[in-house]
Amino acid sequence: MDNIAMDTGDRKTILIIEDDISIVKLLSHRLKKLGYDVMYANNGYQGLRLAQTQTPDLIILDVLLPKMNGFKVCRLLKFDEKFQSIPIIMLTSREAESHMEMGRASGADEYVLKTDRRGTLLKAIQKYLETENAQVSDEA
Repeated sequence: MDNIAMDTGDRKTILIIEDDISIVKLLSHRLKKLGYDVMYANNGYQGLRLAQTQTPDLIILDVLLPKMNGFKVCRLLKFDEKFQSIPIIMLTSREAESHMEMGRASGADEYVLKTDRRGTLLKAIQKYLETENAQVSDEA
């Protein structure tokens, strides 16, 4: 059975679409500490459905996913007028320029490597959500 977990409230909500549970746990922990609510799905199809039914404030989207890859999920969301203003940050282990180009072409707002240790993902989240309570540091 596929996993979908939600923890929503009045705060900004981030949807993580990622099939690696260790990455989901790590990101969820950090994001919750920064004051965000977090939802997640472990495949592209469920991530798309969850985004459509819950309308998150920001989406972190893995490129390589079961059932539907991240590029297709991104294109389908950005094609829908309802999601054009919702930032999508693609998260991947693929460093190839061709993948980065595909991410941009599919409508992603940012393309961040999973191996980045400079806090780039958290800084991008803060930039797009403009939160006052999320003080991002390189340790976060």
